[in-house]
Amino acid sequence: MSFALHTPVTHLPDRVPLADLPELAGQTEQERASCLALGIEQVTVGDGLSAVDLASSAGKRALAAAGLSPDRLDGLIMIESRAPETLSTSEVTRVQAALGAHRAWAFSVGGLGCATVVPALLSAGGLLTAYPEAGHILVLHGSKPVTRRRYRHPVTVNGDSGQAVLVARQGPLRVRDILLETSGAYWDLFQVDYRDHDADQWREECTDLPRYSFTLAVESRKRITDLVRRLLERNGVDRDAVSCWVGQNLSSAALRVVAEALDVKISDACADNLRTNGHLGPNDALLNLETARERGELPEGGTAVVLNMSPAAAWSAMLVGHGERDGDALFL
Repeated sequence: MSFALHTPVTHLPDRVPLADLPELAGQTEQERASCLALGIEQVTVGDGLSAVDLASSAGKRALAAAGLSPDRLDGLIMIESRAPETLSTSEVTRVQAALGAHRAWAFSVGGLGCATVVPALLSAGGLLTAYPEAGHILVLHGSKPVTRRRYRHPVTVNGDSGQAVLVARQGPLRVRDILLETSGAYWDLFQVDYRDHDADQWREECTDLPRYSFTLAVESRKRITDLVRRLLERNGVDRDAVSCWVGQNLSSAALRVVAEALDVKISDACADNLRTNGHLGPNDALLNLETARERGELPEGGTAVVLNMSPAAAWSAMLVGHGERDGDALFL
């Protein structure tokens, strides 16, 4: 299976200083201290914009950037919202209609939180292999917090964003391999009790702080270290040949832990996007990858390792080559 990514497009609403978020006034002293220590200074806030609005805006921009009309799309894969506006309706076909992609088939993937971008890309690549006549699949997501409180103690602060990336047979970013692992041991570590509660009362809570801060953290270090080792070995890539290491944006401490576990330098794009946008859920990794490429941290002919993890729990490592000199993408 071989596939490539056209330039990911991320739609970012206006930024609001972290200190201006109204919820900070109601935090405990411990929560406030933890929130202000995350390495986040601003958060993207799209008041009045739904996840569908954000995803649709990004999708339109991605099609325009690729010079592709909506009627040429073969497929549309949407990373599902954590909290859909209504139950028993289809957000993905709503986006399909908003884009005018009437001949494309459409479906959603989910269940792994911010790591769900990985099964979305795997699905797109698999469909290109299964259907030789298909050539263009759009993967997109609109990221909105589950609750009206953006701070998820003690993890991160959620911003709003929309993202779309065109998955095709040829493109500037060539996916060479993806490894993904999941565990059911942490399925209920974070939850929102929403039934019989008004939306204003919804609050995402960690059911076991020590289990998150220690047990999951230790397992994540081991999982990511092993995934990277296997990814590089089975593709014959030397660690020193990797041009760029990209993670997701939870906190500056989380980025530091990953860098220390792997003994690598994580791209400055990650800390910069974390500082100015907050955590953008499944949109973090590709935004950081594209920012790194634009800055020259991932040069033409270079290779990047893109890491993702979720307290759901899931861990992934993706090997991406930039440009024609990377050769043919071989998905093993």
